[in-house]
Amino acid sequence: MMRRTKAAQILIVAWLFVLLALGQVNGKEPSMAHPIFYRTIKIDGLSIFYRETGPKDAPTILLLHGLPTSSRQFEPLFARLSDRFHLVAPDYPGFGHSDWPEPKKFSYTFDHIAETMNHFTEALGLSRYSLYMHDYGGPVGFRMALAHPEHVEALIVQDAAGHNEGLGANWKTRREFWKDRAPNESALRTNLLSLATTRTRHVGNDPSVERYDPDLWTDEFYFLNQPGQAEIQSDLFYDYRTNVESYPKWQAWMREKQPRLLVIWGKFDLSFDLGEPERYRKDVPKAEVHVLDAGHFALDTAADEIAQLVRNFMKEPGRDR
Repeated sequence: MMRRTKAAQILIVAWLFVLLALGQVNGKEPSMAHPIFYRTIKIDGLSIFYRETGPKDAPTILLLHGLPTSSRQFEPLFARLSDRFHLVAPDYPGFGHSDWPEPKKFSYTFDHIAETMNHFTEALGLSRYSLYMHDYGGPVGFRMALAHPEHVEALIVQDAAGHNEGLGANWKTRREFWKDRAPNESALRTNLLSLATTRTRHVGNDPSVERYDPDLWTDEFYFLNQPGQAEIQSDLFYDYRTNVESYPKWQAWMREKQPRLLVIWGKFDLSFDLGEPERYRKDVPKAEVHVLDAGHFALDTAADEIAQLVRNFMKEPGRDR
């Protein structure tokens, strides 16, 4: 009996260690297999901030963030994938902890940001990587892929439009802004940068609002109200019209190259049309497409599921990842 009791105690202790390692005790996030490093590097005269974790000899995933956040949005994936992947997530110029040069000194266009990100990968020696593209990360990443397809192993698209039909009804004000900027500037800033819009980008039409931490949008709204941000974001969004013009080129590239493609979409996302994931499948019939119970920032509520989808997608034939 004593042996059986002792054996049971050993099993209980061992199981507790497993739970702690997995972050299951007291609802904590999974413990980090590797620490996150918060670094800066000079690129084209600018200080570019980036987060990095995981073994450098592991497959690299370059994570490109959306509006109005930063590389911070990927922290949930860093906590869940650093045991198997080398993860690198930069902040664009004008975002997060990277430099915010005045629009008079830096042209805030998607071409320019993609060029800066390409120089960033070169400076870090990233010669092969998969692109994880969310929101603004889509137009930045597609430009990078078309400029240097030899560097890109696969694409992971998460709530990033690549088709004109993917821009929903709330883009009417934004299209008017593209047609005639000056008289529509004020309406655009309300439509794009207000607290209500910043909240809606996260919650969308999800009926379970209690799943979302309000710090997500209040922190972003604070960022948007910093000196110079309204001008920076207005300039960059005015250039978004060039993304719409480029969609046919990106679609043609996908149809020709048939890249490995994983599409992850939050069904409560009101930023883009819910039919967009299937449009990607038309371009790349072998694409993996998953629509989740999540919003535009799907990692807010579906980090575990997304991490597993990425793990499965990144497996190489005959090799356990």
